[in-house]
Amino acid sequence: MKPVVKRTAAWSLITAMAVSAAACGNSSDKSSSGNSPGASPSAATSASAAPSAKPSEGPKPQLRSLQISQSADYNTYPVAKVLEEKTGYKVQYDMLPADKPEDKLNLLIASGEAYDAITTLGSSDAKALYSDYAKRGALVDLGPLVDKYGPNIKAAISQASLDAAKVDGKLYAIPTKSLEFSGSGLMIRQDWLDKLGLKAPTTTDELTTVLKAFKEKDPGGNGDKNVPLTMKGEVPFIEGIAGAFGLANGWNDANGSLVPRALDAGYKEYVNYLSGLFKDGLLDKEAAINKDANMKEKFSSGKAGMAPINWADVPTLSDALKKAVPDAKVVYIPALKGPNGKYGYSATAGFDRLTFIPKASKHPEDAVKWLNAKLDPATFKLMAIGEENKHYTFKDGAYTPILPIFTDERNFANNFLMGVDEKNYPTYWQARVRKDPRLFEAWEYLNVKQPADTRKIDPLGLSPYLADYSKNNLSLNTLVNEQTVKFIVGADPLANYDAFAAKYKSSGGDASVKEVNDWYKTVKK
Repeated sequence: MKPVVKRTAAWSLITAMAVSAAACGNSSDKSSSGNSPGASPSAATSASAAPSAKPSEGPKPQLRSLQISQSADYNTYPVAKVLEEKTGYKVQYDMLPADKPEDKLNLLIASGEAYDAITTLGSSDAKALYSDYAKRGALVDLGPLVDKYGPNIKAAISQASLDAAKVDGKLYAIPTKSLEFSGSGLMIRQDWLDKLGLKAPTTTDELTTVLKAFKEKDPGGNGDKNVPLTMKGEVPFIEGIAGAFGLANGWNDANGSLVPRALDAGYKEYVNYLSGLFKDGLLDKEAAINKDANMKEKFSSGKAGMAPINWADVPTLSDALKKAVPDAKVVYIPALKGPNGKYGYSATAGFDRLTFIPKASKHPEDAVKWLNAKLDPATFKLMAIGEENKHYTFKDGAYTPILPIFTDERNFANNFLMGVDEKNYPTYWQARVRKDPRLFEAWEYLNVKQPADTRKIDPLGLSPYLADYSKNNLSLNTLVNEQTVKFIVGADPLANYDAFAAKYKSSGGDASVKEVNDWYKTVKK
């Protein structure tokens, strides 16, 4: 997404349009006039359990929901029908575009398009955009509505999550909490190691030794196309290596304070290490220009010996690699230990999704009732993983999908989530990762088999809205990533670090550090 700071100048006009449209309604909305049949017996029984959540008398209005992009049509996907039957609400689903969704969302909010629920990703920049909408009066304050119509919302979502979604003390979004998992790790060609009689590296020194052997002895037989270690230029902090220098996350705890990577004592050590690999031909010579697809192609075609790989990509990459090199074997390695004994993989925290109601909504009360009905325990489980012995089996505490019906009817269920049962969903969710043994093995290695302290939880994941941090975070990240790549490949000498650090601080870094740590002092144990 574009930095929030760049949006601010345009917001005076956008806000005026949004507030005006919210007050006047949107005459172009044609889909909200239809009505759906009354709630099914199961939905009515669930609703009657809490008088405050009892549905209004008479037919329910059709709702409009704007969702993140996916390849399947929300309206015809089986989960939509299940939710209609269980909640009693018929919903017209639309999607944001996959490319630059925030631009389209800004236009829709500004024009007062009468959506009853809008779901976006929960990334820090998306959270900043949501916070801007809330502060400028474009969203419905959900607090009173959740108090009146949201008993399931309150039961399913922790107070900590709700508090972290607040802006200036008010709740404007229902958060879908992220699962606190590590997503990526360093994957290596085990068959290359076996051919050279080497063990997987466990330290940065051992990594250098292995990469030298990959370069000099070329176990893949790639000749001048041989790549010991590859990476993508837009992500210069390599999972498993960055943690060895205390840089697992964008901000890390250093002696009780949160420090951004650019100002961390380990930053120059990390850059020195990577630049050394690059100079010695151990790191991909095209590291600066590689996109995600380039990196994956080099690994899956058999040219690269190591790469940072997300566990979700393992089956696809493994299939491609097997076609190119039938005898290839790949495994994750442990998070490497650095010179000072540090190690770790980053682990997500915070929000996977945010769902808010724009002021232009014609049915805010019904929208909250719908969100609440989706979080009825039985309905939520049915939405997330389906029916037992039809979509999944349950044995010894584990949910295992029944294929292919689970993939056919629940593969996109996560995109229908608007808040989760935070206590049970981490267990339900594992049915999704058991769809492919290789998928489960990769996820399990990073998140179960590795020591718990290997996973370094993002300390800012559940921070509240922080104005300076939100305004500056994306532009500062861009500055850091671009400069770090330059340092690594020698386009700019590390001797210029002080000038870079000064620019970082003057571009909002100092303000962000102060604000972040003022908050951190209030939650640090």
